[in-house]
Amino acid sequence: MADAPVDTVTSVPVAVVGAGPAGLMLAHRLGRAGVETIVLDTRTRHEIETTQRAGILEADVARDLVETGVSDRILREGHEHEGTEIRFGGRAHRIHFKALVGESVWLYPQTDVFVDLADARDRDGGTVHFGIRDTDVLDVTTDAPRVRYTAADGSRHEIHARYVVGADGSRSMCRNLIPEERRVRYGKEYPFAWFGIMAEAPRSAPELVYAHSDHGFALISQRTETVQRMYFQCDPDESVDAWPDDRIWETLQARVAGEDGFRLAEGPVREKAVLRFRSFVQEPMRWGSMVLAGDAAHTVPPTGARGLNLALHDVKVLAGVLLRALGGEGEAALDAYQPQALQRIWRAQNFSHWLTELLHTPPGASPFDRRRRLGELDNVVGTRAGRTYLAEQYTGWPVSARR
Repeated sequence: MADAPVDTVTSVPVAVVGAGPAGLMLAHRLGRAGVETIVLDTRTRHEIETTQRAGILEADVARDLVETGVSDRILREGHEHEGTEIRFGGRAHRIHFKALVGESVWLYPQTDVFVDLADARDRDGGTVHFGIRDTDVLDVTTDAPRVRYTAADGSRHEIHARYVVGADGSRSMCRNLIPEERRVRYGKEYPFAWFGIMAEAPRSAPELVYAHSDHGFALISQRTETVQRMYFQCDPDESVDAWPDDRIWETLQARVAGEDGFRLAEGPVREKAVLRFRSFVQEPMRWGSMVLAGDAAHTVPPTGARGLNLALHDVKVLAGVLLRALGGEGEAALDAYQPQALQRIWRAQNFSHWLTELLHTPPGASPFDRRRRLGELDNVVGTRAGRTYLAEQYTGWPVSARR
């Protein structure tokens, strides 16, 4: 399809492949600086905004949504969490983020972040094409890359850009444009997955609850006053068909049970899915006139709630770099992107891996492994240094806490 005739040719400084939160936030930031973009995505807007994803935002990310003029809806409909609860050994331990590092996190689903950004692009006259197909990114090693695609109505179009951004998610096509012999991929597959549910039930706790028990890991999250999101550790090959509601609730209750009598509020399970995850980073994050951002370049286990936050940090750095490049610094400006982004990416990889290993019990774990893990959990919650470390990592190294 790359050489097929096209119906239109459009020129913009930056073409963005991927209209998830990363791609839209980049376009929004550039648009505020007067730089035109075109954003493309194979998914329809409806598909993106109805796919349930992560729901915890760092304080800096929440502030950025408001201060860059995306929307202040997070302040009206989001929920500020000043801490989280770690349960193990039948007891609850609260990690008070606000008291330890002076910052909170916000419960605000990724779908709402997407809606806010998509609405902001519409409001500001930004160009976003959803539901496209047959995307080809061409000539990325030149200073005149092109993007070709087929629109929903079957017409073919070509974009001429100075830079192309691959923000096309964990199944990225753009990252594969970097020659195999020039790329390095780091990764780790985990021997467990999450069984995730969406349930019609009242809140069981005011903040997230992470539970480690002899029965396995569980995470109790929230969505609204009447709809809750919960997960428990399972085998990656588990079948959702083997889990009726009664079995799901019995499993979750066993994993959060403790001497305080804590129990989950139950209700009908309206969605359930097995969620596999892994740790992944690809380097380089730039090839010629193309740069990668978000899940196209890296993914993390969901335990530490870093994925969306990392993606939005990528484009915060990238927007500044692209403005400098377009402002006259050229290729030299792009060289600053990867080092800045990777420092935070590998920090987040470390934290996400650490918290995942800390709270889950891998298949075949020995009695020593199990008891040692309890000792580590006790070190984390039982010392100020341990609690502070968790709080700093979880809130995302906010500006106010940095040296």
